[in-house]
Amino acid sequence: MKQTVVILFGGHSSEYDVSLQSAASVIENMDYETYNVILIGITRNGEWLKYSGDVNCIRNDTWHRHPSCVQAVISPDRSTHGILVMNGKNVTTIHVDVVFPVLHGKNGEDGTVQGLLEMAGIPFVGCGMLSSALCMDKDMAHRLVKQAGITVPESVVVFSPVSDEELLEKTAHLKYPLYVKPANSGSSIGITKIFGPGDLKYSVEIAFLHDRKVIIEEAVDGFEVGCAILGNDVLKIGEVDEIELSQGFFDYTEKYTLKTSKIHMPARINSDTAERIKETAVLIYRTLGCKGFARVDLFLTPRNEIVFNEVNTIPGFTSHSRYPNMLKGAGMSFPQIINELIRLATEQ
Repeated sequence: MKQTVVILFGGHSSEYDVSLQSAASVIENMDYETYNVILIGITRNGEWLKYSGDVNCIRNDTWHRHPSCVQAVISPDRSTHGILVMNGKNVTTIHVDVVFPVLHGKNGEDGTVQGLLEMAGIPFVGCGMLSSALCMDKDMAHRLVKQAGITVPESVVVFSPVSDEELLEKTAHLKYPLYVKPANSGSSIGITKIFGPGDLKYSVEIAFLHDRKVIIEEAVDGFEVGCAILGNDVLKIGEVDEIELSQGFFDYTEKYTLKTSKIHMPARINSDTAERIKETAVLIYRTLGCKGFARVDLFLTPRNEIVFNEVNTIPGFTSHSRYPNMLKGAGMSFPQIINELIRLATEQ
């Protein structure tokens, strides 16, 4: 019998647009002979809709106006083990075997949806509630990874509201340039790179638009590398990739257009360094309680030192995204990755 898999996409998040592109790629690469696929989209306003139209309507964000859309939600009642579809006054239930959340950022990657699914007793792809929440919070992730013996950037945390005096006092020991980041955000949204105290107040105000907790950290001298990990107990490690920047930093625009930057896969490093990066990434994956899949982002300094940056528990998932391309370098196709993720979701 076919497994019924719900793909969740969209989301009440600043990364809504990114989710649509990732979800479209996942939908196109599903094995429809093996899975009965149900699509549930979450609009920008947080409305949940069961959708049965064409995948291109997801890509161009017209899906929510399609006549097939009806209200549907995941039932937290464990006896339902599925979704409630509300078509007018009629409410029907559909049993679900696995949920595949293709949701980036807040309300999707931060443990909220994962908590709902754990309460409902429905297996789902990716990290659990606690791990998702820890990885999303850059400050908490850094604290735990540092305890595991891995180098992290020097940083401080401020909460809204913060006075000018407190801000300058807390950051006085940090060396510029600095990155000012919302503690809970993704795709580099709300992040600013600053080169002096004169820009500090404004950059913190920008970050506060996305989170009341902001992390201010020293820039790491070096370049960013990534490591794709797939698995629960037995792990599959992708090839290490490298981000080459010609200017600025890897912000939202660069991540999705690569106007002035390049992704090298595999990274232009020797095999010993690549192996050390993979070992470090696995230790971080284990330390933060990850399962299913995640992309671990690190810095490599000119002295060949590895410094932790962050973990993406639902990384970009288009056919040209970093995560699937790193696993492609290790011999896995896009459909194989999806099949393995669904299998891993039901393993525990």
